[in-house]
Amino acid sequence: MNAKSPASFIKFLCGLLLILPIPASVRADESGGWHPAKGPLMTRWAAEVSPTNVWPEYPRPQMVRLEWQNLNGLWDYAITSDSVGQVPPFAGKIMVPFPVESALSGVMTNFNEHSKLWYHRTFSVPEFWRGRRVRLHFGAVDWHCQVWVNEHAIGQHQGGYDAFTFDITDALGWNGTEDISVCVTDPTEGDQPRGKQSRKPEGIFYTSTSGIWQTVWLEPVPEGGIDYLKTVPDVDGKLLRFRVAANSFSDSLRVEAVASVDGTEIARVEGQANAELVLSLPDPHLWSPDDPFLYDLKVTLRDGGRMLDSISSYFGMRKVALRKDDQGFTEIALNNQFIFEVGTLDQGFWPDGIYTAPTDGALRSDIEFLKKAGFNLTRKHVKVEPDRWYYWCDRLGLLVWQDMPSGNNATADGRRDFENELSRMVDGLENHPSIIVWVLFNEGWGQYDTEALTDWLKKLDPSRLVDNASGWTDMHTGDLTDMHNYPGPNIPPPEPHRAAVLGESGGFGLVVSNHVWSSHCWGYVMLTNSPELTSRFTESLKQLWRLHNLSGLSAAIYTQISDVETECNGLQTYDRAVMKVDPVVLSAANHGGIFMPPKKVILANALFGRTSWKYTTEKPGADWYKPGFDASAWKEGVSGFGSKGTPGIFMNSGWTTDDIWLRREFTVETEDIPAMTMQIFHDEDVEVYFNGVLAVKVPGFTTDYDNYEISPEAKAALHTGSNAIAVHCHQTTGGQGIDVGIVIPQNATPAK
Repeated sequence: MNAKSPASFIKFLCGLLLILPIPASVRADESGGWHPAKGPLMTRWAAEVSPTNVWPEYPRPQMVRLEWQNLNGLWDYAITSDSVGQVPPFAGKIMVPFPVESALSGVMTNFNEHSKLWYHRTFSVPEFWRGRRVRLHFGAVDWHCQVWVNEHAIGQHQGGYDAFTFDITDALGWNGTEDISVCVTDPTEGDQPRGKQSRKPEGIFYTSTSGIWQTVWLEPVPEGGIDYLKTVPDVDGKLLRFRVAANSFSDSLRVEAVASVDGTEIARVEGQANAELVLSLPDPHLWSPDDPFLYDLKVTLRDGGRMLDSISSYFGMRKVALRKDDQGFTEIALNNQFIFEVGTLDQGFWPDGIYTAPTDGALRSDIEFLKKAGFNLTRKHVKVEPDRWYYWCDRLGLLVWQDMPSGNNATADGRRDFENELSRMVDGLENHPSIIVWVLFNEGWGQYDTEALTDWLKKLDPSRLVDNASGWTDMHTGDLTDMHNYPGPNIPPPEPHRAAVLGESGGFGLVVSNHVWSSHCWGYVMLTNSPELTSRFTESLKQLWRLHNLSGLSAAIYTQISDVETECNGLQTYDRAVMKVDPVVLSAANHGGIFMPPKKVILANALFGRTSWKYTTEKPGADWYKPGFDASAWKEGVSGFGSKGTPGIFMNSGWTTDDIWLRREFTVETEDIPAMTMQIFHDEDVEVYFNGVLAVKVPGFTTDYDNYEISPEAKAALHTGSNAIAVHCHQTTGGQGIDVGIVIPQNATPAK
């Protein structure tokens, strides 16, 4: 096993196709006539979807059993009014697990809140499964469903984002053909967690998802077998804490757990089921985005000398916590090392499958794109993905901030549903090492009882950080202070006990012809071509790295990984066919290769501090730039000076007139003078004087802080101790700004 890959056994199992034979009657029923509906835009993976090849991968990579049966494929369907109380005649075939609104379902129809969506199919259970409990698993159904097997009511479930299971053993006929029916209702616009789904999609809200939208499957489980596995890495203690829950509480049940790498045993422990166990790892190989190392884990459940059950899993050893850096800023640390997290917003929509990616390969491709582009983080935005998406993040090494899907939460029932789904989201995903942050609320959507819910979430999972509210409505609790800033970037005010993060920024839009959902496209800032997008993105990343290095910014999220319907501010098109920016350029920007802090700051501009200047916007006397000039009547402000929206400047004081004049004193050491340069943002013409001698004069404007060589005459006019600096900037049109500093670059060679 490669150190950056999960165990070979898990890789084999997770790529496994259906290992039980499909009955011939089902195969014939599903073999002909189906085709996807004609959607506005399709991905290249849509061609791989067929009735006999639709999400064939094992759906639960962290708890693998060898025997299972996939029920994806063509089902009968009908849509009726909500008054219909029994299974109706069926209208045709629908491809499960694609939502009824999607092209890949083959139906692609709107589904309203006063309707019911009915499903039906037959299946066979292998005779050799007799004597075990047969479980029917649903990856996710949006939103409320009832299930019957052979006309026996099996149960119901409410919640659109979590997996659930029914024991159907007692309803089986064992006569060759079994029958399953499912009825779904989905208000969408009601008081339920729904994320960005809308019956009337526009702007930042998109096509809704109704019905079955993740894999449906069967599994035989021994009587008294394993129900679930919970793992919690303890990096400082060099151990893995875990619990194996069995569906029996007999004192004779014993667990044996073996951790291995490449088939070689690393650690072993035995103990009681339904109790915490500890697996000691004296020299743990830690998981990180640069080295996503995963251990194999084999868990066996015994009753005395008899083996009852066995599952295969994996785990990663990693720790996330807050620490203070050398500058006193509170930042996020991974495995006790500071890490600048740079990622994208990922809303998890697909043009042909809506909430459901067309294939497992499509899911993986998004994560591979982010890794190739140098990102180490993604924010899964108000949506929960199938377990396999998190598996790929674990395996390929991508940190995840997981949002709770938002709802109105306007009623007691709505809040109950929100809290139930939040609890089930954490329970279902907590074993994935890639997830490091839970995001409770987004931008105040349905926000309530924030302090109490944040505290509850921290207690539910103490091993991760909690973001109480991403953007706008921070209630000053949890681990992060999070702002949204478009186009940005910016940083929220630093706090002593929380890390400062930028939860959303960017949003640079670019339309790529023939790869759009509709003729109407928008972005927060619309651009005209790829070079322009590349320039804006790299400039934004340069500023982010400055905010990280100089102001303690701990993480930043760019909007977004791909276009979504009419929102065209993705780094990829919605069909994932075109990368709008070269991944090599993205990687250099994301790794900070475009920003190098100076060796020494002599006079700080806004990048390195808050420097006060005397200034005036009224034309001063002719000797305004000379030593001894009396500027006591001038105003006082903190640099940089400019107008809002001017790209590239870190602005602290407003300036909107045609001209501005600045003065102050600065101190210099004689040995620093030869290597000094000016670091200036100017929009537009600028002239700078040292002790009355012209040091720099540059026409035009810049969109960044550039280094400029100081004239030899001005350097000769400097002396050890206090010196006078005077600045004039002239503006004609558009944005404007001036910010001046004196630095010694790392390479001590001026850029200009």
